[in-house]
Amino acid sequence: MKRWREAECKRVHDPFYAGDGRKVAVNPVEIDGKCIRVLGPIIVGGGPSGLAVAACLKKKGIPCVVLERANCVASLWQLKAYDRLRLHLPKKFCQLPLMPFPSWFPTYPTKQQFVAYLEAYAREFGIRPRFDEAVVAAEYDAVVGFWRVKTAVVNQGREEGGREYMCRWLVVATGENAEAVVPGFDGAGDFKRPILHTSLYKSGDAFRGKRVLVVGCGNSGMEVCLDLCHHGAHPTIVVRDSVHILPREMLCRSTFGLSMWLLRWLPVRAVDRLLLLAARLLLGDTAKLGLPRPQLGPLELKLRSGKTPVLDVGTLEKIKSGAIKVRPAIKKLMEHGAEFTDGRSEGFDAVVLATGYKSNVPYWLKRAFPHGWKGERGLYAIGFTKRGLMGASLDATRIAEDIERCWKAEVKTTMAFACPPTRQAQE
Repeated sequence: MKRWREAECKRVHDPFYAGDGRKVAVNPVEIDGKCIRVLGPIIVGGGPSGLAVAACLKKKGIPCVVLERANCVASLWQLKAYDRLRLHLPKKFCQLPLMPFPSWFPTYPTKQQFVAYLEAYAREFGIRPRFDEAVVAAEYDAVVGFWRVKTAVVNQGREEGGREYMCRWLVVATGENAEAVVPGFDGAGDFKRPILHTSLYKSGDAFRGKRVLVVGCGNSGMEVCLDLCHHGAHPTIVVRDSVHILPREMLCRSTFGLSMWLLRWLPVRAVDRLLLLAARLLLGDTAKLGLPRPQLGPLELKLRSGKTPVLDVGTLEKIKSGAIKVRPAIKKLMEHGAEFTDGRSEGFDAVVLATGYKSNVPYWLKRAFPHGWKGERGLYAIGFTKRGLMGASLDATRIAEDIERCWKAEVKTTMAFACPPTRQAQE
């Protein structure tokens, strides 16, 4: 019995052991029909971050399994993004590792172009996520030194059945935009018209001629208002807090690219002062339009809180012309409209919530989440540092390199154990 236990322990920790005596190095292998042993990492999330890590690992010859709860890669972009969406930053800051955007793509690719790029990226590196499989729990098992990842099969929006995986490394790549944030409002039950989150908004065509209240003044809220204008709707945007609005381009360069260049030579606050001066000259005083600026500069605020400045693509001109109205926070919703904190009441035909998203990791990860890209016990995170696609690409490279070091060390140990030196070699 003791010898049997020792053999089983060695098999569990052998990265090449398949469970039936075979040695493999590519695919996950079922152990008992329910638990699946994965030789390399499990990556949770088939969005840009998850694809980037998988590609870097594939390039290094390390097998992995990508679990994705939706039925496609980049589900946020494919299923929950409005039609007019484009990348907010130039493509050179948004490409994933090992594969640049096609040269003929515009500087700011459309949603459709970005999705096509991600699908081509997955094909290029042979990444085949396990779709319709949602992770419901992940916990480190200190006894065997593996992560146990439990999933549920998603069938028509409902989670049922499921599997259990075991892996040495777990990469959380679900990002900060997994679940829609839907705030509550007094009187929401009294409002008789549609209330929808931007994750369900596709185009302003469905609201032609209607009065639409857009809650939230980030990039999404501003762009939805512009889209509504282009489709003949009458939008009003709720501005509950201060907001930095910057031109998308300055001095014939992208504002982001210019900022990155200036930060090579100047401190953050100095760059902020230059950005705000240029914004004042190009856009005017936004506070007069009901859009006050925060006390901290746009870059310092981003570093401290993660709050991203709005890059204007034409919305501000519509606000100045009166095509888009600006209102303060909602005091309450009424049967056919809303009352605002300044005492005004207006009628609306629909409410669109541009109130963002949140992570769902705390619901299923049974361990402290890392603050950076690397945690403990083989736990990694990507897409949570509020540095966009460029930050995710850098972290994907770091994660793959770190796992490669561990992988090579285990292979070396395994081979030394499997092939002990001969007596002649020892002599």
